[in-house]
Amino acid sequence: MNKAELINVIADRVGVTKKQAEDMVESFVDIVTSELVNDGDVTIAGFGQFTARTRAGRTGVNPQNPTEHIQIPPVRVAKFKPGKGLKDALKAPKHQTPAMQAPAPAPEMPSQPEAPTYPSM
Repeated sequence: MNKAELINVIADRVGVTKKQAEDMVESFVDIVTSELVNDGDVTIAGFGQFTARTRAGRTGVNPQNPTEHIQIPPVRVAKFKPGKGLKDALKAPKHQTPAMQAPAPAPEMPSQPEAPTYPSM
């Protein structure tokens, strides 16, 4: 699912316009981003927690010249830790929606007479 599809689903489920749903998604992304930039975290009970961590610097290898070692600097990265509700939902068997159900059986073809079998000698 991409952003546009998410906006359409939110608009349908909540009963708002697509523009309002787009504003909701944009606001969520902006709030989470600004909170992580300011060393905060965002926790949504039952869903998960967004945090910012600093990945330590390390020595790496230049992919264009494997004999050359390069220093990779420390970098801040976003992390997501799933909550219990999300973990439990992923462990449960998949719910089948009408679109996901098995296809209807193919219509039966008129039966053809079988070829005769002859005894082996």
